Amino acid sequence: MFSAIERPPGPPPGLAQIAADFGPLYASHGFVGWLFAITGPVAIILSVGANGGLTQAEIASWIFGVFFINGLITLLLSWRYREPLVLFWTIPGTVLVGQSLTHLSFAQVVGAFYGTALLMLILGLTGWVKRAMQLVPMPIVMGMVAGVFLRFGLDLVRAVFADFAIAGPMVVLWLLLTALPALGRRCPPIIGALIVGTLAAIVFGKYDHSAPLQIALIRPVIQTPSWSLAAMIELIVPLAVTVLVVQNGQGFAVLAAAGHKPPVNLVTVACGIGSALSAVVGGVSTCLTGPTNAIVVSGGERKRHYTAAMAVGVLALGFGLLAPTFTTLLLIAPKSLITTLAGLAMLRVLQTAFVTAFRTRFSLGALIAFLVTVADVPLLNIGAAFWGLVAGFALSWLLERADFATEADI
Repeated sequence: MFSAIERPPGPPPGLAQIAADFGPLYASHGFVGWLFAITGPVAIILSVGANGGLTQAEIASWIFGVFFINGLITLLLSWRYREPLVLFWTIPGTVLVGQSLTHLSFAQVVGAFYGTALLMLILGLTGWVKRAMQLVPMPIVMGMVAGVFLRFGLDLVRAVFADFAIAGPMVVLWLLLTALPALGRRCPPIIGALIVGTLAAIVFGKYDHSAPLQIALIRPVIQTPSWSLAAMIELIVPLAVTVLVVQNGQGFAVLAAAGHKPPVNLVTVACGIGSALSAVVGGVSTCLTGPTNAIVVSGGERKRHYTAAMAVGVLALGFGLLAPTFTTLLLIAPKSLITTLAGLAMLRVLQTAFVTAFRTRFSLGALIAFLVTVADVPLLNIGAAFWGLVAGFALSWLLERADFATEADI
């Protein structure tokens, strides 16, 4: 049963090796990746939970599950495989759950979480996921990824125009540190942008001091599932699609474009395990995150990227334990600071996605995948990124058959 799971390439690194591979650049990428995860994505959980009638304790427990449990899995996998493998939770799946909570109880939704976890375990253990994903050409996948990540670049431009006092100095310093490698090695561009942005926000009084800040540990709420056939039919397959195709597809494509070889079957099994454990405390399904992994691999040496992923894992553990405190800090930070940081970190990744998508083969299919994804029109409760893949593949199959023949010969 376990023969499909990829084996580690060698022994895990010791503490001395991790310390040697770690550094300011990887710490900054890990921090920004974590910072991205605790901003917009957490706001989606808060909105879905509040609109779905969840109590404050249940929402906090949900946040604890998706950060602490997935942070622990991220830490273990990245260490054992020496690959950046950041696992968090499915954002489109969270939105899907929000729609279901209008007519399903949270206990029924949690039951569907367990069903989704079981499905992913089966697909990962049998190796079917890996074989299915190999059928989709990389340019089409990267066309979809470019469509998903485009908004980060657009939000960066909008932030500069909307709040130049904060975003302007961040962009200028980032450009300076990037253009002058000698300075960039002493102060990574992202860290420089964060520092100057924070100082600007303080000087111009952009932090909200009205919310009281209290240090408090989370108290998880154990959820008892309800086994509803209607909830299973409605949620299991769409949730699995958002994890395995939309989210994991982004993550695998980003890592592969950076030169990594992520263990597809193992990650799928880990998503199943993480989903089951998160469901215990009401957390939505686990996935291999696209944006955070993109930030983690956005610079530096490939063989050292795993340390940035481990940094994300450690920070996620702390955020999970102190979710109420960090949520308050998130609410008082100016939005332009976070938007500009994420946009600057994603520039190189967005460039790589475009180059891979439109360089040679499958360019028309990649274009369709990009356009459908950017249009962001969901169908049958499934996000546009999945339909972008479907449309791009279908069009290439009809009009770019020669590229498939070339793919088979490689």
